[in-house]
Amino acid sequence: MADSEPGIGKKILSFFIKDIDEVASTPVRPAPGRPAPGRPDARPAVAGEPSQPVAAPATVTNAAETGQIDKKFVEHFVNLLEKANLPGPDYFEYKQALQSMEGLGLGEEKQFQAAWASFKAMGGAKETAVLRTSADQYLGILGRDRDAFLKDVEKAIKDRVGALQDEHQKLEEANAAYAQQILDLQKKIEENKNRLGQISGEISEQTAKINTNRDSFETTYLSFVEQIKADLAKINQYLQ
Repeated sequence: MADSEPGIGKKILSFFIKDIDEVASTPVRPAPGRPAPGRPDARPAVAGEPSQPVAAPATVTNAAETGQIDKKFVEHFVNLLEKANLPGPDYFEYKQALQSMEGLGLGEEKQFQAAWASFKAMGGAKETAVLRTSADQYLGILGRDRDAFLKDVEKAIKDRVGALQDEHQKLEEANAAYAQQILDLQKKIEENKNRLGQISGEISEQTAKINTNRDSFETTYLSFVEQIKADLAKINQYLQ
């Protein structure tokens, strides 16, 4: 597709979007780079505040009508393909011809064949290899952009989420340590309870031993005292 052709971006957009009027509120325009893989416009959360809900992205219906796709990324990819547009008739001219076959009542195979005839009539290459080659080039451009975006995602996760992940890990480790301390304390409490039971038995045993010893002492003491008192009484009686 020639770079000088007007409305290239709009035509490319029409290949991938069901209704290009859906993006009228955000017209396609050259972008300085791929959209950031995060939420640069989101206000940072304040400690103690509940997390703010993530707003749903603005979407448009894809050309196949199989789902909704993010409007900002549609804009990004259209600009990317517009800048990478190859000179001369290629996959995009064929796609435009194929698009013009819609509504003619032709089956899918006939549409592709008629579009190929129209493409050649426009002065396009006579071999279908040009379609495959140019389409593969555009796929390569999209793939490389995806690889770069995923690297940005990894960096964003590391930069923005890394600190939270570190805090999460530290809290998990602290909780595990506290849980172990609780287990240790519970074990110590059980050991103390067992010892308390043993001590109660030992107290009873030692008390019984001491009381028995005291009783023996008293019995022996009384025996001595009574013997001496008895002797003393007889001394007083017989030795006046």
